[in-house]
Amino acid sequence: MKKQDRITIIVPCYNEEETIPIFVEEMNKIYTRMKKKYDIQMEYLFVDDGSKDNTLEVMKETAENNPHVSFISFSRNFGKEAAMFAGLENADGNYVVIMDVDLQDPPELVEQMYHEIKNSHYDCIASRRVDRKGESPIRSFFAKMFYKIIRKISKINIMPGARDFRMMTRQMVDSIVSLREYNRFSKGIFQWVGFETKWLNFENRNRVAGTTKWSFWGLLVYAIEGVIAFSTAPLALSSIIGIVFCVIALIMVVIFFVRAMIWGDPVSGWPSLACIICFTAGIQLFCNGITGLYLSKTYSEVKGRPQYIIKTKHQCQKNNSKDSDES
Repeated sequence: MKKQDRITIIVPCYNEEETIPIFVEEMNKIYTRMKKKYDIQMEYLFVDDGSKDNTLEVMKETAENNPHVSFISFSRNFGKEAAMFAGLENADGNYVVIMDVDLQDPPELVEQMYHEIKNSHYDCIASRRVDRKGESPIRSFFAKMFYKIIRKISKINIMPGARDFRMMTRQMVDSIVSLREYNRFSKGIFQWVGFETKWLNFENRNRVAGTTKWSFWGLLVYAIEGVIAFSTAPLALSSIIGIVFCVIALIMVVIFFVRAMIWGDPVSGWPSLACIICFTAGIQLFCNGITGLYLSKTYSEVKGRPQYIIKTKHQCQKNNSKDSDES
């Protein structure tokens, strides 16, 4: 008898009490159709990232009414990267999907992902946005610049518009979980582990409810962490800047010496000298800051603290005989 495929849908949540019921309702429709067509089992694994609202209560209520719902709740907010890692560590399906609860990741793509991964040699079917409608022009501009920069300075090829929304084989998931680094940048890790990936394009969608938890500053910090995690180019840049300024300083010494020998050494020019000193001091602090960022990441890694701490956990029933129409 052929063993049923089991798909685990990992859903990180932070203050998403409004969106969870809508998400489950939409995904149940997809599950019902896929169960009839492919005879699969599906589990929704929600990860509560230390929410401050009633997200955990909504998860508990949903789990009581739906035998396909599992959840994990953190002791505090550890961040989306930790939530995704916890989901991957606790997912037991032979195919694993990561997707957002706000339905900006189109649920109907799950069926297409499953069809593609079952009928091809790919280990991962990932998604990418082909436009950024609804976003502010400034945020959209910096997002595009980030992808351009990181593709140039790192050895990994991160697809522009790439989302965390993807379906992966068990082998790929196990490889990702084996990377125990504390400072995680999943978009880079997905590419670093290798495996063949097929990309599905979709147009940007707005949230079905609630508000985004990503501020411009939060995205900027996340981008910096991504660069530090997968490139040492900033360290090389600080060294290059230092060499350039040393060369400039030597040239200026020669110029001032020749000028003093020919025309004397007038005292005028101290305002420009003060500006130069302030500028070079700023460059030094900038380069020290780059070094400090890498050092701080090394410090967090060597401490060996866990990615997350679980406070509450609920596991759904396996191989449940109830049809999704009843849930």
